[in-house]
Amino acid sequence: MEKIKNIKQYVVDAFTDRVFSGNPAAVCVMDEWISDNLMMNITKENNLSETAFAVKEGKMYKLRWFTPGGEVDLCGHATLGTAFVIMNYYEPEAENVSFQTLSGILTVKKDGALYEMDFPVYNLKKVDVTDEMEEAIGKRPLEAYIGRDLLCVFDDDKTIRQLSPDLEKIKSLEGLLLHVTAAGSDYDCVSRSFAPKLNVPEDPVCGSGHCHIAPYWTEKTGKRDIVAYQASDRGGVLYCRVDGERIRISGKAAVYSEAELFVGEYKNAYYAVDSCSIDEEDIK
Repeated sequence: MEKIKNIKQYVVDAFTDRVFSGNPAAVCVMDEWISDNLMMNITKENNLSETAFAVKEGKMYKLRWFTPGGEVDLCGHATLGTAFVIMNYYEPEAENVSFQTLSGILTVKKDGALYEMDFPVYNLKKVDVTDEMEEAIGKRPLEAYIGRDLLCVFDDDKTIRQLSPDLEKIKSLEGLLLHVTAAGSDYDCVSRSFAPKLNVPEDPVCGSGHCHIAPYWTEKTGKRDIVAYQASDRGGVLYCRVDGERIRISGKAAVYSEAELFVGEYKNAYYAVDSCSIDEEDIK
């Protein structure tokens, strides 16, 4: 029988310097692991695009990311959010933190107000533009590429901002997520990201998506340093530097909330309690 676990949870807005913009991620830094089912239920209860769970193991943290549709292999904004929490609330003297993840060891370094993440680059394969893409997105792309996700390129950033895609039709396209992008007037590129397969209609600012987007624009423009803007309703800025098979993605973050989750597992059932005292015998 598992005892009640009081879990500290932070909500951090990533890729922004103020709350109510950027991409919100819930972050739970725990002393020990809880079950996958409980992590999934917490994620669904939060109903954010991502909830991150981290436990320190040795000198680094093991980090897992969950969307309302299930666990994923890489998430940028929740990694930034987790690093922000650890380096501000748990290890304020630390200048960097390393995570063991499904995508290997990821390191985040603090550089003033920026948090720089070292991520893998997704290899892009050019694919044919199809009628199905046009029907799902609402406009025909100029080019299309597949990595983990589908990347579709358009002619101007105004198109990106005005798109209203059919989310059900996006589910039938290749790739885990759909990213749409164009060259920007104020930024090197402007993009949006959609993840209906993960029960996330539009991801406000997608860090892992820029492991596709920034390498494309580096190849296209010859610039190693890409300043990218995600044109969701919330908006966010990512500073990207592509170096071979790796990419450094930097951004700011702002904490929105700090809370304590009173949850536990008893005989495969879940319980939540308020902050009053409780006796285990009362809920057996």
